[in-house]
Amino acid sequence: MYESQTLAALERFYSNQDEDGRLITKHGQIEFLTTMRYIDRYLKPGDRVADIGAGTGRYSLAAASLGCAVEAVELVERNIDVFKRKIGQANGDRSAEATTGAGQPSEYSANINITRGNALALTMLESGAFDITLLLGPLYHLYTHEDKRQAISEALRVTKPGGVVFAAYCLTDACLAQSGFKDRSFDILDYCQSGKVDMETFSTFSTPEDVFELVRKEDVDRLMEGFGATRLHYVATDLFACYMAEALEAMDRETYEMYLRYHFAVCERADLAGVSNHALDVFRKE
Repeated sequence: MYESQTLAALERFYSNQDEDGRLITKHGQIEFLTTMRYIDRYLKPGDRVADIGAGTGRYSLAAASLGCAVEAVELVERNIDVFKRKIGQANGDRSAEATTGAGQPSEYSANINITRGNALALTMLESGAFDITLLLGPLYHLYTHEDKRQAISEALRVTKPGGVVFAAYCLTDACLAQSGFKDRSFDILDYCQSGKVDMETFSTFSTPEDVFELVRKEDVDRLMEGFGATRLHYVATDLFACYMAEALEAMDRETYEMYLRYHFAVCERADLAGVSNHALDVFRKE
């Protein structure tokens, strides 16, 4: 289970984080657009979706808008409050549209159930019940091999045989290059001297106060050993976006759309995988 210090660190971080704002900038939305591009390959209207670590509901709302029934599980109370406000706003917009006769209001808000819980013990969700399971946040905040394995095991448990799981990770090298060396968001020398960064391999060690756990693809491969699952895709979801945020924001529409075409064409290239801030592992339950 999440220890109290882990939960406290997450509550502090997300109370000051505009996650939705991050995902709507030109450079920030590349991660969302890429993830949805892969979800859309496997999602069908009428599917049941489990969104584990649903945050403020970005992916839950997207899935529900496509005609799916969503069970959303989120740990942080502040995120749940924001998520519920979004549904309330959607209901208000729908009522207004019905009153004015404008458009075809979405029914997605009726297709989402939100439960407070954590990814390590999904006791509220039945086994083998979901066509699609999203694990797009919890692995950012689990700090031991055992806890990560437990979260993946629970995601697979609730997924139907033949169903697809989407698991997201934060990657080591982009964080070190951008946040440590370029932006100096943290003191890279202090991290090396304190043992949080191995000075030989530059692998990282995180604790709850660091909030984010960083991995490399070889770590993800080790995590998946022995599970009854077949990898479908391993995707660098934001790739170069973290290094060229200003350039992306300054692009005109035509250039930005061409950049997205380029990004989608290369985001599964194995030689580029470690460059990304975030990765998406997509696998089918056997």
